[in-house]
Amino acid sequence: MPDPISIRVETNQPATMRDGTLLYADVYRPDGPGPFPTILQRTPYDKASPLSALMLDPMKAARAGFALVIQDTRGRYTSGGEFYCFVDDINDGYDTVEWAASQPWSSGRPPHLAAIAPNVTASNYHDGWTYQGGAFELGFNVSWTMLQLTLANFKTHSAVKNIPQARGAELLKAGGLADYFFDWLEHPSYDDYWEKLCVEDQHSNINVPALNIGGWYDIFLGGTIRNFLGMREKGATEDARRGQKLIIGPWQHGSRGGSMAGDHYFGVAADAMALGLDEIHLRWFQHWLNGQDTGLLDEPPVKIFVMGDDVWRDENEWPLARAQATSYYLHSGGNANTLHGDGGLSPVPPADEPPDIFLYNPANPVPTRGGPLCCNPYFAANGAFNQKEIEARPDVLVYSTPELERDVEVTGPVTVTLWAATSATDTDFTAKLVDVCEDGCARNLTDGIIRARYRESMSSPSLVDPGRAYCYTIDLWATSNVFKAGHKVRLEVSSSNFSPLRP
Repeated sequence: MPDPISIRVETNQPATMRDGTLLYADVYRPDGPGPFPTILQRTPYDKASPLSALMLDPMKAARAGFALVIQDTRGRYTSGGEFYCFVDDINDGYDTVEWAASQPWSSGRPPHLAAIAPNVTASNYHDGWTYQGGAFELGFNVSWTMLQLTLANFKTHSAVKNIPQARGAELLKAGGLADYFFDWLEHPSYDDYWEKLCVEDQHSNINVPALNIGGWYDIFLGGTIRNFLGMREKGATEDARRGQKLIIGPWQHGSRGGSMAGDHYFGVAADAMALGLDEIHLRWFQHWLNGQDTGLLDEPPVKIFVMGDDVWRDENEWPLARAQATSYYLHSGGNANTLHGDGGLSPVPPADEPPDIFLYNPANPVPTRGGPLCCNPYFAANGAFNQKEIEARPDVLVYSTPELERDVEVTGPVTVTLWAATSATDTDFTAKLVDVCEDGCARNLTDGIIRARYRESMSSPSLVDPGRAYCYTIDLWATSNVFKAGHKVRLEVSSSNFSPLRP
């Protein structure tokens, strides 16, 4: 056996940003003069936290011959400056790459940024992060801002802003600790505030390959897919376009690589260790930083976990070229309310059928039960759960196929086109795709929402005329699931999917 590699860990290494702010990083590397190919990870969640190892185990990377740098971003934990979501990361990220490349232990191989590995992240910080379909992501935004960003890092925040600790809760409510949260509320439409932060608008300027990793139950699944497609089509170089990889597991945010999503077990194959996700990372960087032929680019660019069959499958593209786009239509006798109603789903277009009607009461919204959420189960648990309790509500329309006579695979993007009228000048419409098993358990797969005023544009909202029917397109992002023989394909439609804030 080869001798084990001795690892050297250097903590709180300072990097000076262009405005003079010092950001601090921990460096894991082989104990030797180097130089070593260098991997940079920047985090707002504390560089010393075990969460950092969820992206790539730093000790494993160092044993493989890399220097791995984990940096606290601006205003977080050990790093100086004031934290404001998204804005400073553009310049700070560039400056830190250049700092890392200049270190004596770094190979500094030009170009200094050679490849990236975006994990569970968005492509647009407006639609797909703070908002979805024009609706404010209240449960996510409050839980993430309050718990992960503000209270978890309160000591640093209070020192920067000179805030007495006793006044922390008061100032969190009134602003001062998370000004960006209130700025998000002030910018509900896609405007200049969001445009300058938009990743997908810059796909044509990205000149490095990317290993894109996401989860079917991840809150940023839509952005992960859009990043892959956008850079594959518009990347600035042939390496950037050809070098796009996409991996999607049955994973939820915050526990990437697990076999459980919600209360559903997807089998041992779903686990990141069974897949060898760290090894895929290391092969990725060995190829692009070391020039080693790891065979990675000879493999298909897409790897997806097919739920239902619970297996990994390699694909040559996304969406799959061999997939047949199939439309299913809503049917009823006008009483599709609840799972006991007469709502049907089939490939046959509807005849002359009456409309379905439900009463949406904002004071009693349809609660969220799983799905692509984040970040704390106290607000709303993410992942796959039984939806039967939700489907018992009269304000939920339920449309189901008959029991399937054979397995039916649904892999690819999912959208719902809904013609609907409302008595209000604005409302939301929601849709959820569900797999119903033989015993009636209804497992959510993916869901979406559209705010009526944003039905045509996220930049130019327009209210609706009460009583007039409009066409709404609800983006459910994507899934890969085999509906087994004996199961049913189900669609839920309502006007809310609400994560309540508990007192």
